[in-house]
Amino acid sequence: MTDPIADMLTRIRNACMAKHEKVDIPGSRLKLEIARILKEEGYIKNYKFLKDNKQGVIRITLKYEEDRRPVIEGMERVSRPGRRVYIGAKEIPRVLGGFGIAILSTSRGVMTDRKAREMNTGGEILCKVW
Repeated sequence: MTDPIADMLTRIRNACMAKHEKVDIPGSRLKLEIARILKEEGYIKNYKFLKDNKQGVIRITLKYEEDRRPVIEGMERVSRPGRRVYIGAKEIPRVLGGFGIAILSTSRGVMTDRKAREMNTGGEILCKVW
């Protein structure tokens, strides 16, 4: 697999469309940080890291509204292995006018676009979620 973050986003997107309650993703520290941000921002109910004999598994519990519509309407990978997208603190985009979030990998860790603007730091835009 050449892009594990794109694989994570695709698994979450497919599980939401199929109305699954949970989705399992092969684990890594970066994926755990993305799951943490998704939980803090209210896009997923919870996540848990399960140890196995390999790299571990992240089990994400998806969140739905009362009419069984997924809270996550869309996810888009921005920076890819073939084309990295780096941005300065002043050029951080707003996703859907502030209704969505962009997840950035900065020198101060993985954070949302709002937090990066507060800390006045730029970095690599990993993905957008709305």
